[in-house]
This record gives sequence, structure tokens and C-alpha cells, in this order.
Amino acid sequence: MSLSTHYRAAELHNLASHAHTAAAIAHGKGDHLTAHELTRQAHEHSVSAHKYSQELLADAATSINR
Repeated sequence: MSLSTHYRAAELHNLASHAHTAAAIAHGKGDHLTAHELTRQAHEHSVSAHKYSQELLADAATSINR
């Protein structure tokens, strides 16, 4: 497993975090439509990050068992 795959997983987690923060700021400013869209994006990034991390874990388990 290369270092770049770990960077990609971290990047996906960071995108989710950033979208959550931006959504909270928009919500605090009363911009609920923008906040809703950013929350949706954050959720998508979170799901992608989770799936990617699960794939990395499965690949690592496969590599260990060889």
C-alpha cells in the first residue's frame, strides 16, 4: 500500500471536514439553503472517505494473508 493511497484517504476526510465547517458557517449566517447543500456535500465526502478507507483496509488484510 503506497503513501499516496493514505494521502487520498486523508484528502477525502479533509474535504468532508471542510464542507461540514462551511455548512456550519452558512447556517450561522442564516443561509440555510447553502448550509443544506454543503451538508449534503459533506455527507457525500464522508461516505466516499469511509468507502475508500474500507477498501484500503480490505486490501491490507488481503496483502497480509498472502
